[in-house]
Amino acid sequence: MAMQQLDRSRSRPISSRRDFLQFSALLAVLGSARCAAPSPEGDLVPFGSTDLFVSRLCQGTAFRETERSPDNPVGQAILRRCLDLGVNFFDSSNAYGWGGAEMALGKAIQGHPRDKLVICTKVHPGSKPEDNEPSKPVEFTREFAFRECDGSLRRLGTDYVDLYLLHNPTETVPIEQVTDTMDDLVQSGKVRYWGLSNHTPNDIRAALEHAANGGRSSPAGLQHYFNIVGRQAPEQTVPSLEQELFPLIRQHKLGLQAFSPLAAGKLAPGREPGDGSPLADVIGVMDEVAGDLAATRPQVAIAWVLSHPEVTSALAGAEKPEHVEDNVVGSRLTLPSDALAALNAASEAYIRATTSQESS
Repeated sequence: MAMQQLDRSRSRPISSRRDFLQFSALLAVLGSARCAAPSPEGDLVPFGSTDLFVSRLCQGTAFRETERSPDNPVGQAILRRCLDLGVNFFDSSNAYGWGGAEMALGKAIQGHPRDKLVICTKVHPGSKPEDNEPSKPVEFTREFAFRECDGSLRRLGTDYVDLYLLHNPTETVPIEQVTDTMDDLVQSGKVRYWGLSNHTPNDIRAALEHAANGGRSSPAGLQHYFNIVGRQAPEQTVPSLEQELFPLIRQHKLGLQAFSPLAAGKLAPGREPGDGSPLADVIGVMDEVAGDLAATRPQVAIAWVLSHPEVTSALAGAEKPEHVEDNVVGSRLTLPSDALAALNAASEAYIRATTSQESS
């Protein structure tokens, strides 16, 4: 009972060193006790305008160092630790390990009340690589989408997914046809809500307009790359979130999963850039803020992402069970105004420096 009372007291954001240390101590107790931490309703937020209530941290299964397999004990430990600490939002894709990641997630959530979880998976509009050949575009027909969705449901061990995203833009059909197909999945009951990942503002607008004009279900959310040193996707195909997508998100009340808060590991401790580089300058400011708050760099990275009201959840990919605690604390950390101003200035300086290097 005392533990539950202490956990409920964390329904307010962490904004001071004292709060931070208290919550870190709670996580240490939970870790040593190997027990589940109750997740109070106050810790969950609505995903856009849906009735899905999600944790600010979404755990992904696109593991880079951990095998995407249900037989990998490390992956199972990561996912179950998330459940222990009240994370209820999980992300996967039929392309992560070509089904292996979905099976791993399905195994981890077995026995957990399904209505307490929010499961997002994605459909890649391409073929499975064969004989060292890369994935090739596949026509995103209704038959293809239903077949792939059924496969995902089977691997996840559930009869519906809460959020189903088109993983990448399809080269084979217009976005209007994608909208119709995704709505058919919603009407079938296999999918509660659908959305788009890595799509341009023009595609998103077209999908929203087509859905509204045709009485179809609209995209409920988006998934995009966003972090303190990556305010647009590395491949430069998706414009700046803040300049072009944030206005759409606000206007249409869309949910947003911001993935890669550690910039695919560039911001992770132990991967230090050379002194004087733009990245080193940003990391220096992050570490200074972390020191002032008795935090860690990953926690500051996640807190910065979540400081943007357009972001519903930070989509992180813990590679070890102990990383989960770090990420959970980061999702509860509210950055003081002076720290946020310093981080924003460092981020903007990094963007200017790297943009000038690319154009020179």
